[in-house]
Amino acid sequence: MLESQVNMKVEKLVLASNSPRRQQLIKLLEIPFDVRPADVDERQFPGETPEDYVRRLSLCKAKAITATPTEVIIAADTIVVHGEQVLGKPTDEHDAFRMLSQLRGDQHEVFSAVTMIDKHADIILTLLAKTDVFMRNYSDAEIKDYIATGDPMDKAGAYAIQHFGFKPVERIVGCYASVMGFPLCHVARTLRRFDIDLAADVPGQCQALLAYHCPVHEAILSYQE
Repeated sequence: MLESQVNMKVEKLVLASNSPRRQQLIKLLEIPFDVRPADVDERQFPGETPEDYVRRLSLCKAKAITATPTEVIIAADTIVVHGEQVLGKPTDEHDAFRMLSQLRGDQHEVFSAVTMIDKHADIILTLLAKTDVFMRNYSDAEIKDYIATGDPMDKAGAYAIQHFGFKPVERIVGCYASVMGFPLCHVARTLRRFDIDLAADVPGQCQALLAYHCPVHEAILSYQE
């Protein structure tokens, strides 16, 4: 990790993702941003731990993007880990059914890594958020109805925690927004290290958007790295 003093004012963020969920969440920071998706090889290396895997992907995505001296690049990656198995995006409907059946009534982990780069100031920071997710015991019929909506197909683990029709999650321990793919309070905390002061009430806006009372935002924002 290389760090030096920021000597130009950051005016804009660059989100290296096409994800509508990440775009929805980053707007809550109330900082201008552009979207410049990164296309990288997302295959896991042999012997690579889930934590190292998701960190590497976020770093590779951030490094793949060009930016001006007044922009900070933000790239994120999210994986679902059940036991020793990493569950990515389903390849087809059968794969989505397999994943959702596997996760049903059980606990798994969601890891979201975010890398931020100020190429002018030569700063690279990567953070990792982990959330324990407990799924409810939904039925095969519910899985099929959910798959028919098409919603699972672009999501790690084949589900969206925020889907109000399916509601697959019984409870979580950790950051709700991280399960959506963008741990917002973790990002807000790390942006301070780029001399970016946020005027927005990030935890308040996040909870209002997600209709969720977050018990962990104060601990996340106050954590000293």
